[in-house]
Amino acid sequence: MRLRKIPGAEEAVVNSPYVIGDPEKYQGDWGQLFQNDAPLYLEIGCGKGRFITEMAALHPENNYIGIERFPSVLLRALEKRETFEQDNLYFLSGRAEDLLTFFGEGEVAGIYLNFSDPWPKERHRKRRLTSVEFLERYRRVLAKDAVIEFKTDNRKLYEFSKESAEEAGYKILLDVPDLHHSPYLEGNVMTEYEDRFVTLGEPIMKLVLQ
Repeated sequence: MRLRKIPGAEEAVVNSPYVIGDPEKYQGDWGQLFQNDAPLYLEIGCGKGRFITEMAALHPENNYIGIERFPSVLLRALEKRETFEQDNLYFLSGRAEDLLTFFGEGEVAGIYLNFSDPWPKERHRKRRLTSVEFLERYRRVLAKDAVIEFKTDNRKLYEFSKESAEEAGYKILLDVPDLHHSPYLEGNVMTEYEDRFVTLGEPIMKLVLQ
């Protein structure tokens, strides 16, 4: 499905007080932005922001950054942020490939990957956010014992992600092939995509990697 571009989205994202325009200056010291030393969690590919905004609301003791590369999508997340009263949530307009220029070694408490682009063609496998190449990037910014939480409706991406995790030396702490019909649903925060897929009766698969 082609992304619908919203006129003025890029300008709105650049001018938003909730979008970090110069993330490199905080690398290794994100506490100066949040003005505290709370644990930092990332959602890579945060889309319209439902998940990361709800997580920030539920856990004011943590800091959250949503990363989204498409301004027209990020704009929808910013609309939610405008009515959000806590100060533990910011956004970053950028690519996951540049993660190591934004965050220092071991400073991220956890990463969320929700309904990432499956990049179904074999020649694009390195672009998948659970490829070995990306998992190696995450390893460098994740704190000791931190985890990656991954959800998808795409079975091929789910199977690929398990293989990549094992190849990259991650432990699979949780492997749930049908989250919404499992004992692990309690406390689950849904994304817009997840809400839609569950309504259609599609199984949601989840992995927790360490």
